[in-house]
Amino acid sequence: IPEDELFRSSHSNPGKSLVNGIKTNPASNSPKSSFSVPVGPPVYVDLAYIPNHCSGKNTDPEFFKRVRASYYVVSGNDAANGEPSRAVLDALLEGKSQWGDNLQVTLIPTHDTEVTREWYQQTHEKQQELNIMVLASSSTVVMQDESFPACKIEF
Repeated sequence: IPEDELFRSSHSNPGKSLVNGIKTNPASNSPKSSFSVPVGPPVYVDLAYIPNHCSGKNTDPEFFKRVRASYYVVSGNDAANGEPSRAVLDALLEGKSQWGDNLQVTLIPTHDTEVTREWYQQTHEKQQELNIMVLASSSTVVMQDESFPACKIEF
């Protein structure tokens, strides 16, 4: 293969290269890699929104080990898409158990869902042990033809 063609082939197909004149895809030769968070110290914040409406697609215990918040907002309200995900709520318990200190954490669900209610009831003892409080709204917001529970956060 002429040198200029080799250069063109390897640069016009990102992720593919030529080894002994045969096109290879390095990703297909290695085991499937999972998402990994770079090693580093945890980040402390006042308020964190659990990504993707608390979907299990990209939030795991590592998120809660690294992003340490006083308040976590759980916004999922789509059971068909697994939002909120029981696995993510369990990951909060697992991640928080690794903190080493018992800082108060408040979970703020924006919707009253069956998943959140069941998780709350089934893990209540563990929540108390880990100093996790789940806010229940005693206020209701009424907008046009819709009413829903409301949470107010003050710092």
